[in-house]
Amino acid sequence: MNGALRGQVAWVTGAGSGIGLAGAQALAAAGATVVLSGRRVAVLEAAAQTIRAQGGRAEVEALDVSEAEAVAAAASRILARHAGRIDLLLNSAGTNTPKRFWRDQSAEGWRQVLATNLDSIFYTTHAVLPAMRTRGNGLVINVSSWAGVHHPKLTGPAYNGSKHAVTAMTETINMEDGVHGIRACCICPAEVATPILDTRPVPPSAQERSRMLQPDDLGRTIRFIAELPPGVCINQLIVSPTWNRMYVNDL
Repeated sequence: MNGALRGQVAWVTGAGSGIGLAGAQALAAAGATVVLSGRRVAVLEAAAQTIRAQGGRAEVEALDVSEAEAVAAAASRILARHAGRIDLLLNSAGTNTPKRFWRDQSAEGWRQVLATNLDSIFYTTHAVLPAMRTRGNGLVINVSSWAGVHHPKLTGPAYNGSKHAVTAMTETINMEDGVHGIRACCICPAEVATPILDTRPVPPSAQERSRMLQPDDLGRTIRFIAELPPGVCINQLIVSPTWNRMYVNDL
């Protein structure tokens, strides 16, 4: 495909579904070669095949992003295949647990949420920054949440804590590496109709989901950020559906 991102390499985590998949599709449509990461090989291969069928370029690097050594190894393989370049990193892997409140949150559940939502972003970013510094450019897009800037009750302490940490950590990239031509954006969406909603103690209805942001809305947002000139940095972007249940139902 021809586009503003032609020739660029974009590594996408959480690429099997939801925001990650929509982001990968949008970046591929803009011309980037997308590398899809997640744990489900068959799902990633199917997504990659769909992108290729539409004229895009897609590769698969299956891994558990919460494992530091696996992330470092995957980054090394991508860099080796693409002459030392990863131009864009989209961190979209995320999770929550039904047992998410202080009354039922377990230490194991806490660690699982923090490992996926926060640790993985450190691992991937830490793995790509040296190559970006060498090239003198790069873009990191981290998907945080409405819960990364506000304090909704329904998402629980582990999710809220991890997403606030992602928001803060993202800005430190701009603090340290903006001088190296690297920029970072933290996207903080309110409710998006993705499979993670099924982990809620009371999953939203189909009608409620239809009024939420849709994955493609975030895909278009990600592409917009990626196609901005390299001298432009959107540090943080908060996006919500017009019918925002956080306001309407005081969630």
